[in-house]
Amino acid sequence: MGAGFCDRFLSFVFLCAVLHRLVSVYGCNSSSRLSLARIPSHLYHTSNSLLKEVKALVGRHEDKLTMETLGAANKGYSAEVLVVTYNHVNDQQKNDLKFRILLSFGQHGREIITTEVALHLLLILSGELRVVGIDPTSLRTILDNLVVKVVPMENANGRILVERGDLCERRNGRGVDLNRNWSIDWGKKEKDYDPYEENPGTAPFSEPEAQIMRLLSKSFNPHIWALFMPYDHKNTTPDGFTSQLMKLMLEELNHQHFQGRCLVGSGGGSVGYLAHGTTTDYMNDVANVPMSFTFEIYGDTTASSKDCFKMFNPVDAGTFKRVLSEWSSAFLTLFKAGPEHLKSKNVTTGRWISFGDDASLEDMLAGNHGREKRNKEKIDGLDFGMREMRTYFRLFMVSSVLLLFMFCSRISKSKCRQGGYHS
Repeated sequence: MGAGFCDRFLSFVFLCAVLHRLVSVYGCNSSSRLSLARIPSHLYHTSNSLLKEVKALVGRHEDKLTMETLGAANKGYSAEVLVVTYNHVNDQQKNDLKFRILLSFGQHGREIITTEVALHLLLILSGELRVVGIDPTSLRTILDNLVVKVVPMENANGRILVERGDLCERRNGRGVDLNRNWSIDWGKKEKDYDPYEENPGTAPFSEPEAQIMRLLSKSFNPHIWALFMPYDHKNTTPDGFTSQLMKLMLEELNHQHFQGRCLVGSGGGSVGYLAHGTTTDYMNDVANVPMSFTFEIYGDTTASSKDCFKMFNPVDAGTFKRVLSEWSSAFLTLFKAGPEHLKSKNVTTGRWISFGDDASLEDMLAGNHGREKRNKEKIDGLDFGMREMRTYFRLFMVSSVLLLFMFCSRISKSKCRQGGYHS
C-alpha cells in the first residue's frame, strides 16, 4: 500500500511538472493559447458576427451606406477587406465639394475594441443610434457635407488567430505587422526590434492588406486619415501649417472628450520608441493627406505584459461602454472640426478621383480603371523608385571607395616589395 501511494505521488509530481512546462511554454510567447474564455463574449462580437452585423446594417440603410469587399493576394497568401461608405446625398457635383474621411480599424488583430468602435460609429452614421447631447438635425447637416469610408476590420486574418487563443497576436495571417509594411522608412530596425511584434515583411506593400489600403487611399484621396500625428519613424512633426492644424485638432479632441488623458504629438516622440514603415507616415508624405492620425483607442498600463487582451481591450462592461461612447463622440467632433479647420486655411488635396460610372475599387485592384489610376501609380512608383535608387547609389559609392582603398593598398604593397617608390 505504501508503494502504491508513492507511485501515485510520483505520478502526481510528474503531472505537475508537465503542466508547469506547458504553462511556461504556452503562457507567454504563444499568448495564452489556452485562455480563449478571457475574451468576454457578452461584450465582444466574433469577427464573423461583427462583419455580418455590419453587412445587415448596410442592407437596412442603402440610402446612406454602401459596401465593397476588396481582395488581394501575394505568394499564396490572400486577404479580404470590407469597406463601408457613408454618403447620404450621392451626387457627383456635390461630392466634389465634400470632405473625404477615411477610417481604418482593426489593423492589429489583438486590439479588438477598435472594431467595436467601428460598428458603434456605423450605427450612428446610419441613424439607428442616437448620441446624447448632439442634436440630430445638426448632426445631419455635418454628415451631409462628408463622404466617410470605414474599414471595420483591416486585419481579419490576424483577428481569427486571436479568436483561436493567440491573444497577443498583432500581425496578419502570415506574421507581418501591417503597420510596418508601408514604404516610408521601411525595414529599418531599432535596437529593441522584436520580430514577433514588428516584422515588416519581405518588401514594402508585400502584404495584401497593405496593398488594398494603399489603393483605397489613392482612389479616395481623403482629406483626413484617422491621438498621434506624424511622424512615427522620427521624433519630429511635419513642417508647415497643416502640422499645426493637426496638433490643434488633437488637443481639441483630447480636452473635449478625454479630459487631457491622452498623449498628443508625433508617434515617434510620444510613445518612447520609433516605428518604421507605418501607415500614417505614408499618408502624410506620399498620399499628401492634410490630416493623418493614429488613434490609440485603449490601453491598460496596469495590466501584465503577458495579459495582452486586458492590456489592449476593456474587460468590464462599464469601461467598454465608456470607450465606445467617448471615441464615437470624438470622431463626430473630428467630422465637424476637421473640415472647418481645413476650410479656414483653404486646404484641399485636389478633386474627387472618378474612374467611370461602373468602376469600383474591385476593378481598380484588378487593374481595369484607366489612365488616371496608372499615372498616379507611376508617380508613386517613381517616388519609391527614386528612394531605392538613392539607397543603391549610396551603397555603390561606399563599395567603390572600399574597392579603391583595397586596390591602392595592393599597389602600395607591390611597390614596397619591388624596392619602394621612385622620386
